[in-house]
Amino acid sequence: MGRQPFSSRLDRFRQLLARDGLDAFIIAVPENRYYLSGYKAEDMALVESSGYLLVAADRQLLLTDFRYQEEAAAEAPDFELLIYTEGLDQVLPDVFSSLGTERLGFEKDFLTYKRYQDVESALLSARASAKVVPSEDLTQELRIIKDDEEIELIRRSLRLTEDVLHSIWGDLRVGLKEQDVAWRIEREIREGGAESVSFPPIVASGPNASLPHAVPGNRVIAEGDGVILDLGSRLGQYCSDMTRTWIAGKPGNRLADIYRIVREAQLAAQEAIRGGEESVAVDGVARGVIEKAGYGDLFGHGLGHGVGLAVHEKPGLRKRQPTVLQPNMVVTVEPGIYIPGYGGVRLENMVRVTENGCEVLNRLDCFYDL
Repeated sequence: MGRQPFSSRLDRFRQLLARDGLDAFIIAVPENRYYLSGYKAEDMALVESSGYLLVAADRQLLLTDFRYQEEAAAEAPDFELLIYTEGLDQVLPDVFSSLGTERLGFEKDFLTYKRYQDVESALLSARASAKVVPSEDLTQELRIIKDDEEIELIRRSLRLTEDVLHSIWGDLRVGLKEQDVAWRIEREIREGGAESVSFPPIVASGPNASLPHAVPGNRVIAEGDGVILDLGSRLGQYCSDMTRTWIAGKPGNRLADIYRIVREAQLAAQEAIRGGEESVAVDGVARGVIEKAGYGDLFGHGLGHGVGLAVHEKPGLRKRQPTVLQPNMVVTVEPGIYIPGYGGVRLENMVRVTENGCEVLNRLDCFYDL
């Protein structure tokens, strides 16, 4: 990816700063740092940061420590690089003073309370009249609509994920352990060229499939089991996410029934997606199919979510917090039915919103006609 996208994104980000009356913004979310600068470093934990961006009207700085100095200089050449040796609060007062910062925005859903205190203290020591302003994630407001290059990177990531699923689909059989299947998924994603899996693979068989985020364990796949396989890769910094439910042998009537319902709900929701439609309405289409079949209480999560630099990002397709869908948003469509003590089914595609509908990005079906 060349430098042009980052420059254009910074221009649009500064327009949001002006709109919200902010003269600077500190950015800590790793995906947001990359989106605006090209700096790829990840954080080991929420309390351990590999750096911060500070964007003002006419300057942009990347603040980090010695460990990341070389890669930061190479990956974000458009940013002033400032290396601290004793923590962020060591350099912030002078930076805020030089910028003349009066209203500083920050990502209110991410910055820890301790880090917030450090930032506020540094700002007030530089300018007593200044104010730290909790803000919505302005970078996510830009990230929510993908450009052509981002969409192509998402396609490549999904192709890799589908190649891996296709590789193992024919080898699935009774007697395999969930954790062995999960390890094969992760290994083949890595060997296929991905930087990483986009999340730990889910392999949930039989009664474990009633847990939407089951952790693969020692359970052995048995005859008649439904096995939820949820996997994704991160390739070229962009994520993919897909789910299929494999059936070991001939399904019982109950499993076949909920499988048909979930697939019907998925297809109905995909038909409803288009630019200008509200996310809540799309969720309601799938939810209505499942409720009509008598399983409404057993579909407890949202229909889908955005995918991009993060595997879960805006917009959400759920019962609350409506978003008007716009062309080139990329979202998942993943209805499910989960029956405690018995099992479950989830089917997940990725789609690109278009003006008059949606483009299903998946090419691999692996669906049953039951």
